[in-house]
Amino acid sequence: MSMSPEEYLPISGLQHYAFCPRQWALIHLEEQWQENALTAEGRALHDAAHDANFTESRAGLVIARSLWLSSARLGLVGVSDVVEFHADAAGIPLPGRRGAHRPYPIEYKRGKPKAGNYDRLQLCAQALCLEEMTGCAIPEGALYYAAIRRREAVTLDEELRREVQDCTQAMHEAYRSGRTPAAQPRPVCKNCSLLDRCLPGLSGSAQRYNERTIQTMLDEEG
Repeated sequence: MSMSPEEYLPISGLQHYAFCPRQWALIHLEEQWQENALTAEGRALHDAAHDANFTESRAGLVIARSLWLSSARLGLVGVSDVVEFHADAAGIPLPGRRGAHRPYPIEYKRGKPKAGNYDRLQLCAQALCLEEMTGCAIPEGALYYAAIRRREAVTLDEELRREVQDCTQAMHEAYRSGRTPAAQPRPVCKNCSLLDRCLPGLSGSAQRYNERTIQTMLDEEG
């Protein structure tokens, strides 16, 4: 079922939500954000990639930056880092270019490849948007990791596509609910830029305190 543009959520939120629904809620529901050294490095990397005025081309290849992406089916919107268009008979025509070209999305990341699918979900969502916009099948994309200075090719298979759809649906349901989930403390919390605002170590006691306070008020009123 297609969504209206007013219901679209940022593609970048998929990575946040898959990594930690509470982190996603703090950013996208409560509009909290706090820069640290890691996020600053990531922002600088994306700024370098997002030169919308720069388009490179050579034999059989066109490279575009900062393309607007959207999907009415998924209710997502965002901007790509880089999309390469490779000469391919199964691709699409490009203005002023001969032949057909197939889109190949590339997402830039500050660190190293991760064990989880967080980054792959974001990349796959970009590909799904491009497929919906162009009608062209996109079987593969890539993640570029600055820490190792190379790409990781990602096969955009059916399992990953289903995971994107499931995560996107959960994200929309969470947005409509307007509720920030309780923290689930993990070792990776120490590197989160929102650690000082999330306070995962206190969330359990704070929740119990709030429950006791509410119960006391109800008892007094009764």
